Amino acid sequence: MGLTKNSTGLGAAGGDVALVKGSPDQRTAALAGNPNVGKSTVFNALTKMRQHTGNWPGKTVSTAQGRCRRQGRDYVLVDLPGCYSLLSHSAEEEAARDFLCFGGADCAVVVCDASCLERNLNLALQVLELKPNALLCVNLLDEARRKGVAVDLPQLSRLLGVPVVGTAAREGQGLEELLDQVERLCAHPLPQRERPLVEYGPRLEELIQRLLPRAEQLAQGKVPARWLALRILDGGGSLDQALAQGLGQNPAEDPEIQDILRQAGSLAEVRDQIAACTVSRAEELAGAVTRTGGGYSQRDRKLDRLLTSPLTGFPIMLLLFLLIFWLTIAGANVPSQLLSQGLFWLGDRLREGFLTLGPPQWLTGLLWDGMYKTLAWVVAVMLPPMAIFFPLFTLLEDLGYLPRVAFNMDRCFQCCGACGKQSLTCCMAFGCNAAGVVGCRIIDSPRERLIAMLTNNFIPCNGRLPMLISLISLFFLGAAGGLGASVLSALLLVGVIGLGLLMTFAVSKFLSATLLKGTPSSFTLELPPFRRPQTGKVIVRSIFDRTLFVLGRAAAVAAPAGLVIWLMANVQVAGASLLAHCAGFLDPFARLFGLDGVILLAFILGLPANEIVIPLIIMAYLAQGSLVELSDPLALRALLVENGWTWVTALCTIVFSVMHWPCSTTCLTIRKESQSWKWTALAVLIPTVCGLGLCFLIHTVSLLAQA
Repeated sequence: MGLTKNSTGLGAAGGDVALVKGSPDQRTAALAGNPNVGKSTVFNALTKMRQHTGNWPGKTVSTAQGRCRRQGRDYVLVDLPGCYSLLSHSAEEEAARDFLCFGGADCAVVVCDASCLERNLNLALQVLELKPNALLCVNLLDEARRKGVAVDLPQLSRLLGVPVVGTAAREGQGLEELLDQVERLCAHPLPQRERPLVEYGPRLEELIQRLLPRAEQLAQGKVPARWLALRILDGGGSLDQALAQGLGQNPAEDPEIQDILRQAGSLAEVRDQIAACTVSRAEELAGAVTRTGGGYSQRDRKLDRLLTSPLTGFPIMLLLFLLIFWLTIAGANVPSQLLSQGLFWLGDRLREGFLTLGPPQWLTGLLWDGMYKTLAWVVAVMLPPMAIFFPLFTLLEDLGYLPRVAFNMDRCFQCCGACGKQSLTCCMAFGCNAAGVVGCRIIDSPRERLIAMLTNNFIPCNGRLPMLISLISLFFLGAAGGLGASVLSALLLVGVIGLGLLMTFAVSKFLSATLLKGTPSSFTLELPPFRRPQTGKVIVRSIFDRTLFVLGRAAAVAAPAGLVIWLMANVQVAGASLLAHCAGFLDPFARLFGLDGVILLAFILGLPANEIVIPLIIMAYLAQGSLVELSDPLALRALLVENGWTWVTALCTIVFSVMHWPCSTTCLTIRKESQSWKWTALAVLIPTVCGLGLCFLIHTVSLLAQA
């Protein structure tokens, strides 16, 4: 069945929430829950990867939609952003709340963690007030059993007045019953609840009763009247705009409502009272249905002490990333070489076939020597490292280790006036800086989100790693080879990455004290239990969601860049190519920073993809008309030395590779995420100035040492 887009309600910022439906009669279920409760695992298991992903309109928040078939009918499942509350402290909470209000879902499924039910029930009660036609999915029963926690599911169902289903989604347990209940709720909605789930004290309950008649008229059946009365009392906040568009007017501006509120007097403590009553009710429910035996896993406690201790946490973190880099470096060499040979062989065959059509020579050069060769080079260099790095990184994420990294790094970023969540976006940047910028969405504070975006490029991505590895190997490893060389290369690479991380801290501190002043915000960081990674699903999702996505965006700009490069290398002016003229023009400026005109021009032309910087340097030095590969490291080193390279040149090139403008894909992503060309320009300027400044310092010190 094909998927079509069907707008069925209002978005978080007042735009349409676009549901992807195959037909208008499909039924829709929304999945809500805290982070780390296995909600996405439930979603993936039910949809079997038949998913559509995108952004909420007006929000930098991702949404995933999928479909499943049951008893001859298709169901659309919407995976709402993970959040702890619907009280609108973040974009994720707003998106989840507004979809539940106006997204047109037939029912809601609230996914909870059986081992910490009390905290999860806080969100569940809020969802049930907003979406009464719902069920509770108590997930992770297998982990709860290992921790000695038992939940009385029938009793919980009686107390809440909604179906409760126990699942262990990773093992596939309980999912059939869950689908049965979803089908039943969609076909036969639950009757109106006689008594409210949460009571808020005599004064608030009296006010709610006074507001109910008018609230019911304003709600028009689109949202529960009691829920609307509560939102009027606690102050609409960011909800006002969505309510105004969804209901045709802002209820808080209704004259009758305003008259009731004036008579009520001060309502300053209403929001706190509502939150306190909800938490108290969640505690009461959890205590009534939960039995705790042996407590949390002693193994998890020991691991957490080891991984988050100041003495052992950082060394283990460095060793793990060193291992990942070494596996990426050692594992990508042969596949990259084979892929390069295969793509260039295919290009030669296609070129031969194209020549039989008798095209002009310039057209052949543009298409094959320019666009195809550049595209093939980018694919051959990027794909193998990403196909290794992204799954390894995702395995650490699935294992539950990355939140421990954020815990360790939180103090460092807090000292810099930034948010500890920035450490997670830095980890994502190792794969792709554009992905790291998108990952900044997890930071709630706009100020801290901007700091993270502006400094993300100090972390070298997979596109820059091959060049860093090559230059380290050629100029700083001497005659070392084999396993020792790869390990030493990984160590030096970690040192270079450490430099980028130190610059991230320094620039974050500078920005938080100048352009983006403010106090670092606190955030709730949950350390999920350690789980056995779902290796098969991790590999599939990391390849399709990350590797191919990033590769596609890079390839889209690599082909046009190849056209420009070919033209510059083949158009002659006054006996020299445009490439040579531009390199000569830049040479005096570049030499101030320990580089030369060819190196600087290669970085400029490598804006679409950093992977082509080294091939561009080789092409310019050899005065060739297309990208050239030198597979022999000794030949490459000899070529660079013949053109004036020293270890200082190599060091300055390495430093400038770590600290220069972002690639075009990252720049466009920053523009999209920040909605500002000003911040995009600053994201280009900051690392470039830092890189040139450090290169100037290195070059000047080397000259003074020689004198």
